[in-house]
Amino acid sequence: MRAPSRLQAGAIAVSCRGIVKDVVSGGSHTRILHGIDLDVFVGEMTFLMGPSGCGKTTLISTIAGILPIEVGQVELLRTDLRKLGRAELARFRGANLGIVFQKLNLFPALTVTENVAVPLLVLGEGATRAEARANSLLDEVGLGAHLRKYPGQLSVGEQQRVAIARALVHEPSLVICDEPTAALDAASGQIVMELLGRVALRADCAVIVVTHDNRIISYADRVVHMNDGQVTAVEIRVNREAA
Repeated sequence: MRAPSRLQAGAIAVSCRGIVKDVVSGGSHTRILHGIDLDVFVGEMTFLMGPSGCGKTTLISTIAGILPIEVGQVELLRTDLRKLGRAELARFRGANLGIVFQKLNLFPALTVTENVAVPLLVLGEGATRAEARANSLLDEVGLGAHLRKYPGQLSVGEQQRVAIARALVHEPSLVICDEPTAALDAASGQIVMELLGRVALRADCAVIVVTHDNRIISYADRVVHMNDGQVTAVEIRVNREAA
């Protein structure tokens, strides 16, 4: 289930209004998100930055429809997530989102190529074309020599690049990455961020990156600072295409 139409640069890809999130443990409520308002724009790379435990991962999980929206509203690609049933939401997410989690969730019994091809196969693409697209993207992230290996045969940094290729292979409208460079050295991190930067500059895509990595701040178009479950500041940076 794709969004009705691809949005153009400058449009709002994600609109959050009044998002509140509580965690219940032992009969007590802990508030994680305190009425978050946030817009993410097409054609930009938006960074979410802040100390551990400030709610960044909870926020992106809510944006992606992984956590339910209990208070507030999320419009994703002009679609109100609250109006989608469970099956509709899963189809919508599979067609329109590419997600890289901190836990990479690669399939250990599938080769690198097969792992990256999975989103295309789920969307009905034939195996030959899906694997050809996967191999092309893997070559872009410097893994062209490892196509037939299994995740367990790769370093953690190489596995991270596989997960990023898998998130991008079906050309989603929104890409969400949780600490994409955390396991990478400087050179590998630059390869990944340059690839994400090219994706973000497409006229019909938005990228959200959760990160603590100050080495990659130059890739951001917009930096959203969070603390204690709130957005404390939004920093608009020089457009990378014009820089």
